[in-house]
Amino acid sequence: MNTMQEHRVWINLKEIIRERLSLTDDKAEDEVIDERIRGDIHMKGSNLWILMFAIFVASIGLNVNSTAVIIGAMLISPLMGPIMGIGYGAGINDFALIRRAFKNLFVATIIALLTSTLYFLISPLDTAQSELLARTTPTAWDVLIGFFGGLAGIVGATRKEKSNVIPGVAIATALMPPLCTAGFGLATGHWNYFFGAFYLYTINFVFIALSSFIVVRVFSVTEKKYVDPDVAKRAQRYIAVIVVLTMLPSSYLAYQLVGEEVFKAKANSFVNEQLNFKNTNVAQIKIDPHTHLIKVFLIGDHVPQSELNNISNRLASAGLENAKLKVYQNGERENLDVSTLKADIVTELYKNSQAALETKEEQIEKLKKDAALININREHFSAVPKELEALFPKVKDVLLSQSYDPGAAEHNLSKYRLVLNANAPKRLTKQEKVQIEEWLKIRTKNNNVVIYIR
Repeated sequence: MNTMQEHRVWINLKEIIRERLSLTDDKAEDEVIDERIRGDIHMKGSNLWILMFAIFVASIGLNVNSTAVIIGAMLISPLMGPIMGIGYGAGINDFALIRRAFKNLFVATIIALLTSTLYFLISPLDTAQSELLARTTPTAWDVLIGFFGGLAGIVGATRKEKSNVIPGVAIATALMPPLCTAGFGLATGHWNYFFGAFYLYTINFVFIALSSFIVVRVFSVTEKKYVDPDVAKRAQRYIAVIVVLTMLPSSYLAYQLVGEEVFKAKANSFVNEQLNFKNTNVAQIKIDPHTHLIKVFLIGDHVPQSELNNISNRLASAGLENAKLKVYQNGERENLDVSTLKADIVTELYKNSQAALETKEEQIEKLKKDAALININREHFSAVPKELEALFPKVKDVLLSQSYDPGAAEHNLSKYRLVLNANAPKRLTKQEKVQIEEWLKIRTKNNNVVIYIR
């Protein structure tokens, strides 16, 4: 292939990639995008009632530890509208839109917190289940989920035809459960739950708005025009300040979260590798990335302190130079988070029981099908011989039986073989035998049949 041909191939390849990845071909008109996003910002009337109902549903789901109920609540939540409105307003330099979107988001957040707090105040269940606990500690992955989920949401909102992306983004970014968890923290006085969950909610909405701002800028959506140039400059300065104030803290939080996740991953890996004993098990690991403290709770045979000291000396070689390892054994269970441990155990038992239940249900369904097939074949045993003798008068003394064929699956045949035995005082032709065999297959709806006619 010469240079000219290589150049042509490369141009064609770039054209194919550009055509496949283009986001402009099915992009809606700027007026349509503007009308669509502005229409979803308002948080009053039916939207507020839907939000409150969704909060109740999500709170119940967290209370009874039901993932399906929580997902359902996220599907009906209208929170995405004002969040995407903030990013869109920043992208088109519309300060009034940003202010209105922030106002609506603030109202929605307060209403959601009050609703969830009210529910948990009157609920008789005050135990923090695993679904609720999972929303109390943000991770670096929540930052990525919020950012990429926001990208998917704004791209979907700018298409000619309205897509079902927004409900999916609402589920992935999980705006509702953290708000409900924050309400649980307020109702029960667990301030660490409140701040952790609200922190997660803040991360999600900030990065959804940030990704919306980026996409709107990339698409070059028509910016708001101001009659007075001074007003335009002032609005742009306000927006720049809002964007910077939003991005800087969130970027710092994201950086901090990534560092915390790296530390947690290293700590977990170190504990799993180094504290692996024959008759002693790790009951719980508590990692505090702020103080670099790793607490491990062991159950089983007592491990000598000298051995634990040797393990602590290996922290530096594992990239945990500033970390401290504290090991509690059996009776030394101070600071053991019993509720978290119980929730983990319950969750694991639930998963195992669900898997066992699904396996049993599959076996029951298979047995039902087998029993139904046997009943059908049993009916054939009495009816088929009479019908065969009526259709083919040469055939006498017909007997139909059934046997299991272990090699049937290899030939795509029914696993139960039907065997027909009969006498024919007057010799049958080959064609008549073929007709009997075909009739038997159609009559019994079984492609695995064998005929013996003497």
